[in-house]
Amino acid sequence: MNNIVLIGFMGAGKGSVARVLAQMSGKFALDCDDLIQSHLNKKIPQIFAEFGESKFRQIEKELAVFLQNNVKNAIISTGGGFYMVDNLNSIGTVIYLKRSFDDIINQINSSPNAQKKFAKRPLLSDLNKAKELFEKRKDEYAKKADFIIDCDNQSIEQIAQKILNLKDQI
Repeated sequence: MNNIVLIGFMGAGKGSVARVLAQMSGKFALDCDDLIQSHLNKKIPQIFAEFGESKFRQIEKELAVFLQNNVKNAIISTGGGFYMVDNLNSIGTVIYLKRSFDDIINQINSSPNAQKKFAKRPLLSDLNKAKELFEKRKDEYAKKADFIIDCDNQSIEQIAQKILNLKDQI
């Protein structure tokens, strides 16, 4: 199916890397959170507030089945918890964008629209809890990944190029 599925913690740059990688490779980029927001006509914080995280995770599972059955030759950026879907590795080649928690927070803080980036990620509202979640998930991401890209202190373009360099292995 030739899909590339980007996983990693929220704020790791999955969406940005997907867009740059799409330009470099000629594939289309799909963002799972954007697809869910379009499906429900609500923003992620609204979905969490109205339906809770468990309903959001159920919708992710439904989206994963759709992606597996219908999407080919795409770069798919996922939400931070999407790695938990049962069929992740059936959707495409899974690449973990590995970034330290401090690098993620520094990256978001250095963005001109940092407040907006934090606001759209409900699970980053409490940085202590977010750090605990990060510690819990980082090994899980690695277990699910076909490839791991170290992203600390790397530009989006450098990360995308590292992924393109894997093309013979994907």
